[in-house]
Amino acid sequence: MQAPLFGPDPSSTGIDPKIVGLLCYLGSFVTGILFLVLEKRSNFVKFHAMQSILVSVVLVVINIVLGFIPFIGWLLGILLAPLSFILWVALMLLALQGKRFKLPVIGDYAEQQASKF
Repeated sequence: MQAPLFGPDPSSTGIDPKIVGLLCYLGSFVTGILFLVLEKRSNFVKFHAMQSILVSVVLVVINIVLGFIPFIGWLLGILLAPLSFILWVALMLLALQGKRFKLPVIGDYAEQQASKF
């Protein structure tokens, strides 16, 4: 006997929730806000939408702060760009696989906030 396969709960948008999870990250906080507003049922989609918004805001704030620090801040900003891209791609792929990957601190907060919508 095989164990039953459990996937993400269905999305009210009519699109596969894994695809919607990926789309939440695709356009940064814009698509995160869009799917947070559109989604009525799927906790999976709401979580990824909220985590997308929070990650985007945190990265923007870090880049702004680093921009004010001469030389060292600029170098750190240059290093942060490829790391942000790798994180962005990894989060999209994990959502596409149907995984509810929580980032440290941000993931827990995203889960709490997503349950309120």
